[in-house]
Amino acid sequence: MDLGKQFSEYNFDDHIKQALEGLGFERSTPIQDRAIPLVITGQDVAGLAQTGTGKTAAFLLPLIERVLR
Repeated sequence: MDLGKQFSEYNFDDHIKQALEGLGFERSTPIQDRAIPLVITGQDVAGLAQTGTGKTAAFLLPLIERVLR
């Protein structure tokens, strides 16, 4: 699977970064790589990807980031 960027490259709150690190997540998946920047800026996103590719995290991580801000 072609992986995206390091989660540490996203400007997430330290709590999110620590949680991701603690869970062993290091790199974003393609759906996450495309969706996270858009959701963080408040844009609407519709994504289609296979089961198990991280769609839920692609939407929830940036939403949690927005709430923490």
